[in-house]
Amino acid sequence: MLSLQLFSANPNPILLNPSLKPVLNHRFLKPQKPCQKRKPTAISSVLQWNRKPELAGETPRVVVITSGKGGVGKTTTTANVGLSLARLGFSVVAIDADVGLRNLDLLLGLENRVNYTVVEVLNGDCRLDQALVRDKRWSNFELLCISKPRSKLPIGFGGKALEWLVDALKSREEGSPDFIIIDCPAGIDAGFITAITPANEAVLVTTPDITSLRDADRVTGLLECDGIRDIKMIVNRVRTDMIKGEDMMSVLDVQEMLGLSLLGVIPEDSEVIRSTNRGYPLVLNKPPTLAGLAFEQAAWRLVEQDSMKAVVVEEEPKRSVLGGLFSFFGG
Repeated sequence: MLSLQLFSANPNPILLNPSLKPVLNHRFLKPQKPCQKRKPTAISSVLQWNRKPELAGETPRVVVITSGKGGVGKTTTTANVGLSLARLGFSVVAIDADVGLRNLDLLLGLENRVNYTVVEVLNGDCRLDQALVRDKRWSNFELLCISKPRSKLPIGFGGKALEWLVDALKSREEGSPDFIIIDCPAGIDAGFITAITPANEAVLVTTPDITSLRDADRVTGLLECDGIRDIKMIVNRVRTDMIKGEDMMSVLDVQEMLGLSLLGVIPEDSEVIRSTNRGYPLVLNKPPTLAGLAFEQAAWRLVEQDSMKAVVVEEEPKRSVLGGLFSFFGG
Protein backbone atom coordinates (compact mmCIF):
# COMPACT_ATOMS: atom_id res chain seq x y z
CA MET A 1 0.00 0.00 0.00
CA LEU A 2 1.24 3.47 -0.82
CA SER A 3 0.91 6.53 1.32
CA LEU A 4 1.67 10.14 0.52
CA GLN A 5 3.64 12.21 2.96
CA LEU A 6 4.95 15.75 2.71
CA PHE A 7 8.30 16.72 4.14
CA SER A 8 9.62 20.22 4.57
CA ALA A 9 13.06 21.20 3.37
CA ASN A 10 13.35 23.15 6.60
CA PRO A 11 14.56 20.84 9.40
CA ASN A 12 12.83 23.00 12.03
CA PRO A 13 9.10 23.23 11.30
CA ILE A 14 7.06 25.85 13.09
CA LEU A 15 3.86 25.50 15.04
CA LEU A 16 2.55 28.69 16.55
CA ASN A 17 0.93 26.69 19.36
CA PRO A 18 3.64 24.41 20.88
CA SER A 19 1.08 22.26 22.67
CA LEU A 20 -0.29 21.04 19.33
CA LYS A 21 2.90 19.35 18.19
CA PRO A 22 2.45 16.03 20.03
CA VAL A 23 -1.16 15.82 18.82
CA LEU A 24 -0.24 16.47 15.21
CA ASN A 25 2.60 13.97 15.31
CA HIS A 26 0.30 11.33 16.74
CA ARG A 27 -2.54 11.83 14.30
CA PHE A 28 -0.89 12.77 11.02
CA LEU A 29 2.82 11.99 10.98
CA LYS A 30 4.19 8.51 10.56
CA PRO A 31 6.27 7.84 13.69
CA GLN A 32 9.86 6.80 13.09
CA LYS A 33 10.64 5.85 16.69
CA PRO A 34 8.77 5.47 19.97
CA CYS A 35 7.51 8.71 21.43
CA GLN A 36 9.46 10.04 24.38
CA LYS A 37 7.91 12.25 27.00
CA ARG A 38 9.52 15.67 27.14
CA LYS A 39 10.11 17.48 30.37
CA PRO A 40 7.87 20.51 30.85
CA THR A 41 10.52 23.14 30.07
CA ALA A 42 8.45 26.07 28.89
CA ILE A 43 11.35 28.33 27.94
CA SER A 44 13.13 25.81 25.72
CA SER A 45 9.82 24.89 24.07
CA VAL A 46 9.13 28.51 23.18
CA LEU A 47 12.63 28.99 21.82
CA GLN A 48 12.47 25.82 19.74
CA TRP A 49 9.02 26.05 18.21
CA ASN A 50 8.19 29.76 18.29
CA ARG A 51 11.41 31.21 16.99
CA LYS A 52 10.97 34.00 14.49
CA PRO A 53 11.80 32.89 10.94
CA GLU A 54 14.74 34.50 9.19
CA LEU A 55 13.63 36.76 6.36
CA ALA A 56 15.36 35.76 3.13
CA GLY A 57 15.86 38.01 0.13
CA GLU A 58 15.78 41.77 -0.28
CA THR A 59 12.92 43.74 1.22
CA PRO A 60 10.29 44.57 0.41
CA ARG A 61 9.34 41.22 -1.08
CA VAL A 62 6.64 41.82 -3.69
CA VAL A 63 4.58 38.63 -4.03
CA VAL A 64 1.61 38.15 -6.33
CA ILE A 65 -0.92 35.42 -5.48
CA THR A 66 -2.54 34.15 -8.64
CA SER A 67 -4.11 31.10 -10.27
CA GLY A 68 -5.80 31.89 -13.56
CA LYS A 69 -8.95 30.00 -12.62
CA GLY A 70 -11.47 31.65 -10.32
CA GLY A 71 -12.72 30.15 -7.09
CA VAL A 72 -9.60 28.21 -6.13
CA GLY A 73 -8.81 30.29 -3.03
CA LYS A 74 -6.55 33.19 -4.05
CA THR A 75 -8.21 35.76 -1.80
CA THR A 76 -8.48 33.30 1.10
CA THR A 77 -4.78 32.54 0.72
CA THR A 78 -3.89 36.24 0.58
CA ALA A 79 -5.83 37.01 3.77
CA ASN A 80 -4.52 34.07 5.80
CA VAL A 81 -0.91 34.14 4.61
CA GLY A 82 -0.79 37.93 5.01
CA LEU A 83 -2.07 37.85 8.59
CA SER A 84 0.23 34.92 9.38
CA LEU A 85 3.20 37.02 8.24
CA ALA A 86 1.99 39.87 10.44
CA ARG A 87 1.70 37.50 13.41
CA LEU A 88 5.28 36.43 12.80
CA GLY A 89 6.33 40.07 13.28
CA PHE A 90 6.70 41.28 9.68
CA SER A 91 5.07 44.40 8.26
CA VAL A 92 2.66 43.55 5.44
CA VAL A 93 0.70 45.55 2.88
CA ALA A 94 -1.96 43.52 1.04
CA ILE A 95 -3.19 45.01 -2.25
CA ASP A 96 -6.54 43.89 -3.63
CA ALA A 97 -5.97 44.25 -7.38
CA ASP A 98 -9.34 42.86 -8.40
CA VAL A 99 -11.01 45.86 -10.03
CA GLY A 100 -14.75 46.12 -9.44
CA LEU A 101 -14.96 42.70 -7.74
CA ARG A 102 -12.86 43.18 -4.64
CA ASN A 103 -13.41 40.71 -1.79
CA LEU A 104 -10.27 40.85 0.31
CA ASP A 105 -11.76 43.52 2.59
CA LEU A 106 -14.71 41.21 3.32
CA LEU A 107 -12.49 38.27 4.31
CA LEU A 108 -10.53 40.54 6.64
CA GLY A 109 -13.61 42.21 8.13
CA LEU A 110 -12.45 45.66 6.98
CA GLU A 111 -15.17 46.48 4.44
CA ASN A 112 -16.63 49.30 6.55
CA ARG A 113 -13.28 51.05 6.93
CA VAL A 114 -12.32 51.40 3.25
CA ASN A 115 -13.00 55.07 2.50
CA TYR A 116 -10.36 55.73 -0.15
CA THR A 117 -8.76 53.58 -2.84
CA VAL A 118 -5.81 53.78 -5.23
CA VAL A 119 -8.01 55.55 -7.78
CA GLU A 120 -8.51 58.47 -5.36
CA VAL A 121 -4.76 58.52 -4.67
CA LEU A 122 -3.93 58.74 -8.39
CA ASN A 123 -6.55 61.45 -8.88
CA GLY A 124 -5.05 63.49 -6.04
CA ASP A 125 -8.16 63.28 -3.88
CA CYS A 126 -6.31 61.75 -0.90
CA ARG A 127 -2.88 60.74 0.31
CA LEU A 128 -1.55 57.20 0.14
CA ASP A 129 -1.57 56.81 3.91
CA GLN A 130 -5.28 57.72 3.93
CA ALA A 131 -6.05 54.88 1.52
CA LEU A 132 -4.18 52.33 3.65
CA VAL A 133 -6.45 50.57 6.15
CA ARG A 134 -4.62 49.31 9.23
CA ASP A 135 -5.93 46.16 10.87
CA LYS A 136 -6.87 46.75 14.52
CA ARG A 137 -5.93 43.21 15.51
CA TRP A 138 -2.41 43.40 14.03
CA SER A 139 -1.16 46.94 13.48
CA ASN A 140 1.64 45.77 11.16
CA PHE A 141 -0.91 44.59 8.58
CA GLU A 142 -2.45 47.09 6.15
CA LEU A 143 -4.95 46.74 3.31
CA LEU A 144 -4.99 48.77 0.11
CA CYS A 145 -7.80 48.45 -2.45
CA ILE A 146 -7.39 49.42 -6.09
CA SER A 147 -10.96 50.61 -6.59
CA LYS A 148 -14.41 50.59 -5.09
CA PRO A 149 -16.92 47.82 -5.86
CA ARG A 150 -18.67 48.03 -9.25
CA SER A 151 -16.32 50.74 -10.43
CA LYS A 152 -14.08 50.94 -13.46
CA LEU A 153 -10.47 51.99 -13.61
CA PRO A 154 -9.30 54.95 -15.70
CA ILE A 155 -8.07 54.03 -19.15
CA GLY A 156 -4.53 55.03 -18.23
CA PHE A 157 -4.29 52.66 -15.27
CA GLY A 158 -2.04 49.67 -15.86
CA GLY A 159 1.15 47.96 -14.80
CA LYS A 160 3.12 51.22 -14.69
CA ALA A 161 0.63 52.75 -12.26
CA LEU A 162 0.88 49.73 -9.97
CA GLU A 163 4.68 49.90 -10.15
CA TRP A 164 4.48 53.54 -9.07
CA LEU A 165 2.26 52.50 -6.18
CA VAL A 166 4.74 49.84 -5.04
CA ASP A 167 7.60 52.35 -5.28
CA ALA A 168 5.57 54.78 -3.17
CA LEU A 169 5.10 52.10 -0.50
CA LYS A 170 8.85 51.46 -0.51
CA SER A 171 9.65 55.13 0.09
CA ARG A 172 7.14 55.81 2.89
CA GLU A 173 8.36 57.92 5.80
CA GLU A 174 7.38 55.24 8.33
CA GLY A 175 9.50 52.71 6.50
CA SER A 176 9.13 50.16 3.76
CA PRO A 177 7.02 47.06 4.50
CA ASP A 178 8.67 43.66 4.60
CA PHE A 179 6.04 42.13 2.29
CA ILE A 180 3.77 43.57 -0.38
CA ILE A 181 1.21 40.90 -1.29
CA ILE A 182 -0.92 41.42 -4.41
CA ASP A 183 -4.22 39.57 -4.69
CA CYS A 184 -4.48 38.93 -8.43
CA PRO A 185 -7.84 38.80 -10.23
CA ALA A 186 -8.94 35.67 -12.05
CA GLY A 187 -8.23 35.25 -15.75
CA ILE A 188 -5.27 36.30 -17.88
CA ASP A 189 -6.59 39.59 -19.24
CA ALA A 190 -5.44 43.15 -18.56
CA GLY A 191 -6.13 42.89 -14.82
CA PHE A 192 -3.82 39.90 -14.55
CA ILE A 193 -1.05 41.64 -16.49
CA THR A 194 -1.39 44.73 -14.29
CA ALA A 195 -1.21 42.72 -11.06
CA ILE A 196 1.92 40.74 -11.95
CA THR A 197 3.90 43.70 -13.35
CA PRO A 198 5.58 44.89 -10.10
CA ALA A 199 6.01 41.41 -8.59
CA ASN A 200 9.27 39.48 -8.35
CA GLU A 201 7.75 36.38 -6.72
CA ALA A 202 4.55 34.46 -7.34
CA VAL A 203 2.44 32.01 -5.36
CA LEU A 204 0.27 29.90 -7.64
CA VAL A 205 -2.90 28.59 -5.96
CA THR A 206 -4.47 25.52 -7.51
CA THR A 207 -6.79 22.66 -6.67
CA PRO A 208 -6.34 18.98 -7.61
CA ASP A 209 -8.68 19.03 -10.62
CA ILE A 210 -7.84 19.08 -14.29
CA THR A 211 -9.49 22.41 -15.10
CA SER A 212 -7.55 24.24 -12.41
CA LEU A 213 -4.31 22.50 -13.36
CA ARG A 214 -4.59 23.42 -17.03
CA ASP A 215 -5.15 27.08 -16.12
CA ALA A 216 -2.30 26.94 -13.62
CA ASP A 217 0.07 25.59 -16.26
CA ARG A 218 -0.90 28.41 -18.62
CA VAL A 219 -0.39 31.04 -15.91
CA THR A 220 3.02 29.59 -15.03
CA GLY A 221 4.16 30.15 -18.60
CA LEU A 222 2.89 33.75 -18.56
CA LEU A 223 4.67 34.46 -15.27
CA GLU A 224 7.94 33.13 -16.63
CA CYS A 225 7.54 35.21 -19.79
CA ASP A 226 7.11 38.27 -17.57
CA GLY A 227 10.42 37.52 -15.87
CA ILE A 228 9.08 36.02 -12.63
CA ARG A 229 11.18 32.93 -11.96
CA ASP A 230 10.50 32.42 -8.26
CA ILE A 231 7.15 30.61 -8.50
CA LYS A 232 5.83 28.40 -5.72
CA MET A 233 2.59 26.46 -5.52
CA ILE A 234 -0.12 26.01 -2.89
CA VAL A 235 -2.47 23.08 -3.43
CA ASN A 236 -5.81 23.99 -1.91
CA ARG A 237 -8.94 22.01 -0.96
CA VAL A 238 -7.23 18.64 -0.70
CA ARG A 239 -9.41 15.72 0.46
CA THR A 240 -7.55 12.68 1.72
CA ASP A 241 -10.58 10.40 1.46
CA MET A 242 -10.89 11.07 -2.27
CA ILE A 243 -7.15 10.60 -2.78
CA LYS A 244 -7.32 7.23 -1.04
CA GLY A 245 -10.25 6.25 -3.26
CA GLU A 246 -8.32 7.43 -6.33
CA ASP A 247 -11.03 9.96 -7.09
CA MET A 248 -8.69 12.93 -6.71
CA MET A 249 -5.15 13.54 -7.87
CA SER A 250 -2.55 13.42 -5.14
CA VAL A 251 -0.28 16.33 -4.32
CA LEU A 252 2.62 14.42 -5.86
CA ASP A 253 0.68 14.12 -9.13
CA VAL A 254 -0.02 17.86 -9.11
CA GLN A 255 3.61 18.69 -8.44
CA GLU A 256 4.82 16.40 -11.20
CA MET A 257 2.38 17.94 -13.68
CA LEU A 258 3.24 21.57 -12.94
CA GLY A 259 6.89 21.15 -11.99
CA LEU A 260 6.76 23.84 -9.28
CA SER A 261 8.13 24.02 -5.76
CA LEU A 262 5.48 23.20 -3.16
CA LEU A 263 4.84 25.95 -0.63
CA GLY A 264 1.93 24.34 1.19
CA VAL A 265 -1.01 21.94 1.14
CA ILE A 266 -4.36 23.17 2.46
CA PRO A 267 -6.95 20.54 3.41
CA GLU A 268 -10.64 20.93 2.66
CA ASP A 269 -12.16 22.62 5.70
CA SER A 270 -15.78 23.64 6.30
CA GLU A 271 -14.51 26.34 8.67
CA VAL A 272 -13.38 28.34 5.62
CA ILE A 273 -16.97 29.32 4.80
CA ARG A 274 -17.70 30.27 8.41
CA SER A 275 -14.59 32.41 8.70
CA THR A 276 -15.34 34.11 5.37
CA ASN A 277 -18.87 35.04 6.43
CA ARG A 278 -17.60 36.37 9.77
CA GLY A 279 -14.72 38.35 8.23
CA TYR A 280 -12.38 36.50 10.59
CA PRO A 281 -9.45 34.68 8.88
CA LEU A 282 -8.77 31.05 9.74
CA VAL A 283 -5.34 31.73 11.24
CA LEU A 284 -6.97 33.73 14.04
CA ASN A 285 -9.28 30.92 15.14
CA LYS A 286 -8.84 29.45 18.61
CA PRO A 287 -8.34 26.54 18.67
CA PRO A 288 -6.73 26.58 15.22
CA THR A 289 -8.09 24.42 12.44
CA LEU A 290 -6.02 22.17 10.18
CA ALA A 291 -6.40 24.61 7.28
CA GLY A 292 -5.34 27.52 9.50
CA LEU A 293 -2.23 25.67 10.63
CA ALA A 294 -1.42 24.81 7.02
CA PHE A 295 -1.62 28.50 6.05
CA GLU A 296 0.68 29.40 8.96
CA GLN A 297 3.25 26.88 7.82
CA ALA A 298 3.02 28.14 4.25
CA ALA A 299 3.71 31.68 5.50
CA TRP A 300 6.73 30.40 7.44
CA ARG A 301 8.16 28.78 4.31
CA LEU A 302 7.47 31.93 2.30
CA VAL A 303 9.54 34.00 4.73
CA GLU A 304 12.55 31.69 4.52
CA GLN A 305 11.99 30.88 0.81
CA ASP A 306 11.60 27.27 1.83
CA SER A 307 9.50 24.58 0.17
CA MET A 308 8.01 21.14 0.73
CA LYS A 309 8.59 17.88 -1.07
CA ALA A 310 5.90 15.33 -1.84
CA VAL A 311 7.24 11.80 -1.49
CA VAL A 312 5.54 8.47 -2.04
CA VAL A 313 6.66 5.87 0.51
CA GLU A 314 5.71 2.24 0.93
CA GLU A 315 3.29 1.52 3.75
CA GLU A 316 3.88 -1.33 6.17
CA PRO A 317 1.66 -4.39 5.43
CA LYS A 318 0.24 -4.50 8.94
CA ARG A 319 -1.04 -0.95 8.55
CA SER A 320 -2.41 -1.37 5.04
CA VAL A 321 -5.96 -1.61 6.35
CA LEU A 322 -5.73 1.99 7.46
CA GLY A 323 -4.88 3.21 3.98
CA GLY A 324 -2.34 5.92 3.25
CA LEU A 325 -1.54 8.49 5.90
CA PHE A 326 -1.38 12.02 4.58
CA SER A 327 0.69 14.69 6.29
CA PHE A 328 -0.23 18.30 5.67
CA PHE A 329 2.79 19.70 7.47
CA GLY A 330 6.51 19.34 6.92
CA GLY A 331 8.10 17.15 9.58
